[in-house]
Amino acid sequence: MGWIKLIAISALIIALIASCTKNFDKYNTNQNEASETMMGTDNLKTGSFFTQMQRNVVLFKDGTNLTSDYQVAQGLTSDVYSGYIAPTGTWYGGVHNGAYYFIIPWIERTFTSGFASVMPAWQEIVKAARAQGLPQVEALATIVKVEAMHRVTDAYGPIPYNNYGTGTLQNNYNTQQDVYTKFLNELDTSINTLTAYALANPTATVLKDFDYIYGGNVVNWVKFANTLRLRLAMRIVYANPTLAQAEAEKSTGNPIGLIGSINDRAALQRSSILTYYHPLYEIAYSFNSGEARMSASMDSYLNGYADPRRAAYFTKADDGNYHGVRQGILSTTWTPYTGTKISNLNMSPSTTQIVWITAAESYFLRAEGALRGWNMGGLAQDFYNQGIAASFVENGLQASDAAVYAANNSLVPAAFTDNSGQSGNNITAQSTIKIAWNAADNFETNQERIITQKWIAMYPDGPEGWAEFRRTGYPKLFPVVNNSSNGTVSSSIQVRRIPYPQSEYNNNKAGVQTGVSALGGPDGGGIKLWWDKK
Repeated sequence: MGWIKLIAISALIIALIASCTKNFDKYNTNQNEASETMMGTDNLKTGSFFTQMQRNVVLFKDGTNLTSDYQVAQGLTSDVYSGYIAPTGTWYGGVHNGAYYFIIPWIERTFTSGFASVMPAWQEIVKAARAQGLPQVEALATIVKVEAMHRVTDAYGPIPYNNYGTGTLQNNYNTQQDVYTKFLNELDTSINTLTAYALANPTATVLKDFDYIYGGNVVNWVKFANTLRLRLAMRIVYANPTLAQAEAEKSTGNPIGLIGSINDRAALQRSSILTYYHPLYEIAYSFNSGEARMSASMDSYLNGYADPRRAAYFTKADDGNYHGVRQGILSTTWTPYTGTKISNLNMSPSTTQIVWITAAESYFLRAEGALRGWNMGGLAQDFYNQGIAASFVENGLQASDAAVYAANNSLVPAAFTDNSGQSGNNITAQSTIKIAWNAADNFETNQERIITQKWIAMYPDGPEGWAEFRRTGYPKLFPVVNNSSNGTVSSSIQVRRIPYPQSEYNNNKAGVQTGVSALGGPDGGGIKLWWDKK
């Protein structure tokens, strides 16, 4: 379809919203926030706000949130920029977020899911917990808040976080350095509180009837929080290496420890009170014959490595092989990309879980820490191999298969060939990194090895995949075919953030301007975040 004339954008956005982003008029309201009048008792009030927080970390279709909310909050930003999936919807002929031409309504929902749903609920829980003398409840809610809000700041940069709760939304923005400092302080306090509580009450639970992740199991929440702290410590390693190491070693030194098995990982558990399916399932199978497919980067790495996880992640194309799609393609016909020539996402409506942190990620974080010489309680090579094994088990494969895979010292990522038949999209592999650990390799080579396997293991967690790519430069992803950013985003460096939502310019103009100033550049997709220093 080519470039979209500016005069036609409004009409096209209205048409898109009707088919893909329903109920956008509700984005700036707290439709998911439990009101005071809905709560009959303190217990119910606290618990209901806690479920509200959990439902808004990753949006999913459950009768309250919609799959279209997820699509604009994550599916058409981080899921694409991480290299996991490619958009195959017909919107604007491909000239949209996937080609770095940001569609204004699409960049709104990540922000509002945090500030209209997570933060108000957390504030109410804190008030109730302090009134009742329940620090363990406040600690639990704060951990979930950090899990949700680090995704928001990692998408935009500076946010109005540290001063939240002053009674107005007209807040100045905090630098991302200050936001991360507060994250880590909040996690330190919460972990200390829950560790003491768990050690004194080994079988105790907190908010058991309202906890979709661990059923109130405090020990598992401490493991999660330690792993989250390690994740955030590693995120800032190029911006503040001293603080990063100190916070990472707090996590590995905690007596309860980190996530270490599939039973520990943080995932939304289905039950009689929570029925859901992963929103990528509907996006891939229901929306206009499918609006997401395997990406070309996943095609390159998984096929090059003959990775047994291919079948867990994607379906075979009509030739019996796995084929992906380049990001930023322009096409006169999209039928080949939504048909059987391209691999679809292998999602089950009843069993595919929404996962916050995998066991595999926990091991790969420790592998990188050990590679840096930090005290992680083991060797980088061992943690690396354990990360691969954990990922195989988490995807229904055998640890013995993982051992064979991890020992392979010959396979490398493959070149990409567009199986749709459209010319001009083929490209050579971007990396030659091999799988097997080699202690003789230099730091950078082994870091690429760790992050590449970590990236594969974290699929389809787009926010983490994109953040790790920006932080480390790995894995080496294919550039967009067409860059429609008017020069604001580099095709080689790739997109680094999404612009602030228009609602902030409408409702908090002075505040959002402080955020733009803290960025150190214009409010565009090519500006690096504070921790993006490599």
